[in-house]
Amino acid sequence: MPLALYLLALAVFVMGTSEFMLAGLVPAIAADLDVSVGTAGLLTSAFAVGIVVGAPVMAAFARRWPPRLALLVCLLVFAGCHVLGAVTPAFPLLLAARVLSAFANAGFLAVALSAATRLVPGDQKGRALAILLSGTTIAMVAGVPAGALLGTAAGWRTTFWAIALLCVPAAIGILRGVGSAPGGTDVTPGLRAELGWLRSPRLLLAMGLGALVNGGTFAAVTYLAPVVTGTAGLAEVWISVMLVMFGVGSFLGVTLAGRLSDHRPGLVLAVGGPLLPVGWIALALAAPRPGLLLGLVLVQGMLAFGVGSTLIARVLYAASGAPTMAGAYATAALNTGAAAGPVLGALGLATGAGALAPVWVAAALTTLALLVMLLSRRALMTSVPARLG
Repeated sequence: MPLALYLLALAVFVMGTSEFMLAGLVPAIAADLDVSVGTAGLLTSAFAVGIVVGAPVMAAFARRWPPRLALLVCLLVFAGCHVLGAVTPAFPLLLAARVLSAFANAGFLAVALSAATRLVPGDQKGRALAILLSGTTIAMVAGVPAGALLGTAAGWRTTFWAIALLCVPAAIGILRGVGSAPGGTDVTPGLRAELGWLRSPRLLLAMGLGALVNGGTFAAVTYLAPVVTGTAGLAEVWISVMLVMFGVGSFLGVTLAGRLSDHRPGLVLAVGGPLLPVGWIALALAAPRPGLLLGLVLVQGMLAFGVGSTLIARVLYAASGAPTMAGAYATAALNTGAAAGPVLGALGLATGAGALAPVWVAAALTTLALLVMLLSRRALMTSVPARLG
């Protein structure tokens, strides 16, 4: 695989650390800015909404820019937003900074996803996606827990400063590893033609399923801290341990799916699809037992990212006729779920159902995804070239 693909994954690691780190910082942010835990959790949703809206907007705006320029601009804006987040004394300003950083993240991911698939042969989109997403999973293994520990030791604002500083080596990597040739070519379809792919039922099916699975993931993980310290009765330091386990599982899941999702997607979905909702139910029931909770967090990370990355690879294949916008569609699918999941989880918490309400939301969303997959398996598999189905 090209070195440039791994350099893109480095930048995705930085952005993934920012996106997921709030899972361990929500209680501290809520206390410092005098808002409820549910309100602080909406920072995750705001970030995801910004990506959903920003992905197609930024991709359309920068589709003819040189990839290096587009990626660097997005990364610098992202860093600046974290500086603002580190110094703001008010929750609304922090919320605004998260939305703006999400737009920058969206533009970066949309360009990076499209660039990544152009760096590999046409039948290896899933493998390229897995390498790119490995930046996110490594962020969960190393970056997010480190951010949680740093936040515990030095305050949550320190983690925002750390993210801004990490953007520097990522920018150097892009400067040295990503080409400056224009992203578009003379044979690239027009924007209207690429947007027309959104009328494809197969593309919408893949996007919808990816959103449901990712929604379940974010509903549970955003509010994992109260489960660890409340339901399981563990010390605060165990939040980081649980996030590490989820990240390890995620890395294993996306790595395995990357090897199978191009040529054996049906196998990944047939095995992982039913196990995913069952796993969330088991986690909710076993949460009071720390040992079982630890093991199930690992398993759910593997299942969630294995199934989720396979579905997002289906988006890239289904949008193969939209080369500059396919990355935006995949990004929008991922983050529609990332936006809806924490909102639904917060609603569950607001009902007084307890700290496990978001986990039950995850079980419901992934059960719905499983039912849709069972009813539309043939259409989902034929969204790729016949020889890959």
